[in-house]
Amino acid sequence: MPQVIIMTKPDLACPLVQRDIRKIYTSKKIKEKMQECSYHLGIPMNHVFPVRKYHEEIDTDDYMDLLIPKLKEQSFKSVEKPEGKDQIEQKLRTFKLKGSNARFVRILVVGEVGAGKSSFLNSTKNAFQGRITSGALVDGLGGTSFTKKYKTPYIEAEDGSHLPFVFNDIMGLEDRESGASAEDIIRAIKGLLQGKDSIPVYSFFPVHIQFERTSSKSEKDPGYRSNPSVEDQATCLVNIIAADKISLMKDEVIDKLRKIRQAATDMSMPQVIIMTKPELACPLVQQDIRKIYTSKKIKEKMEVCSHQLGIPMNHIFPVKNYHMEIDTDDDMDLLILKAVEQIVNNAADLLKEQSFQSFKKTD
Repeated sequence: MPQVIIMTKPDLACPLVQRDIRKIYTSKKIKEKMQECSYHLGIPMNHVFPVRKYHEEIDTDDYMDLLIPKLKEQSFKSVEKPEGKDQIEQKLRTFKLKGSNARFVRILVVGEVGAGKSSFLNSTKNAFQGRITSGALVDGLGGTSFTKKYKTPYIEAEDGSHLPFVFNDIMGLEDRESGASAEDIIRAIKGLLQGKDSIPVYSFFPVHIQFERTSSKSEKDPGYRSNPSVEDQATCLVNIIAADKISLMKDEVIDKLRKIRQAATDMSMPQVIIMTKPELACPLVQQDIRKIYTSKKIKEKMEVCSHQLGIPMNHIFPVKNYHMEIDTDDDMDLLILKAVEQIVNNAADLLKEQSFQSFKKTD
């Protein structure tokens, strides 16, 4: 049997490679590490491949991809300029589900009270509409959850139709028994919650479920759906965490988030973190939002988020929500739309996999 070695984390072994991945095969330090691998396992040097894995990146990189063994024979290509706001928006507007009969993917948004769940959904709508819209009301005071109903905001396409992805906003998490319970949110993930008034799902109009504080839905409640369809179930979990409050979150809230995350993990559901309010966590970002991915403070906050919930760094997206602005901003929109693109693609991948597995069972 042929054997090879994939030597990971070369960027941690060589500062030169950390600065420029293209130096990987000219680095003496990397060559020494490859020789050690070869010596210890008796595998020839030409079967040892140094590879840098994706960790903090939110986009693929041609040079990193090139190091994958099957691509090793290709020559280095020039890296294309990163996509701008207009390109990402156009891809989302023309997004179509493939490999599934479902008409849309459902994305569930959860987070602590005051983290900016509703503001993120409003900001997403602003980015698509190119103007400040009148979306979901948000609480400017905090303390308790302003969202009391399970809502499904929709996003309009240019022709007035609705895009094939919807976000569900749910009551915010609070400590102890206050706010939405983890059990209710897990039921929402599974598609077990529905509105009191039955509205055809294709209308994409908001569906509301009234949450009583400290109470959970049961199978006897009128808002309980016993046999949810694929379209009723969430296919991506979005955790909203405020960058300036991540270190101050109460243990009870973190426990709820972890319980919800475990349930989503058991369902093989992709999960991301939208890290809001980065401008409050870093003065540099407050002055210039374009510095968000070069800020050490923001990186530290992302690492804390990753540690608390166990979500990889490249699934964490720092985003500034619209708050006081009266006009949209391309730099803010770019961060928002890039996050939405990753979320929608992750959700669609799961839906496609579910459809494939269902086909295999019936075949």
